[in-house]
Amino acid sequence: MKISKIADIKCSPNPHGVDARKIYDTENAVVVHMTIKPGESLKKHSTPVDVFFYVLEGEGIVEIGDEKEKVNKDSLIESPAKTPHTWYNKGQNDLRILIVKVPRPNKSTKIV
Repeated sequence: MKISKIADIKCSPNPHGVDARKIYDTENAVVVHMTIKPGESLKKHSTPVDVFFYVLEGEGIVEIGDEKEKVNKDSLIESPAKTPHTWYNKGQNDLRILIVKVPRPNKSTKIV
């Protein structure tokens, strides 16, 4: 059994400048724990594989393709491969998201 504590995992460098920690990385899938502070947002980007997001804490705005929606804790959001998407935190509290990429990408994310 392997148990990891998110606080013990180093933040991965990313083009968005937010706290992103790769907490699971195998040949089949990648899971990232991301914290978006109030006023922060991600650059619009697309991934070469399907992604789903699970909001752990807070609320934010997610934009996938031409759709934009306010979401909060315990929401699950699906984003198909190669579809531009982004997140905004316009609230007062941290927005924490679990990001799952399946299958594990063999190409990099593209900033749009």
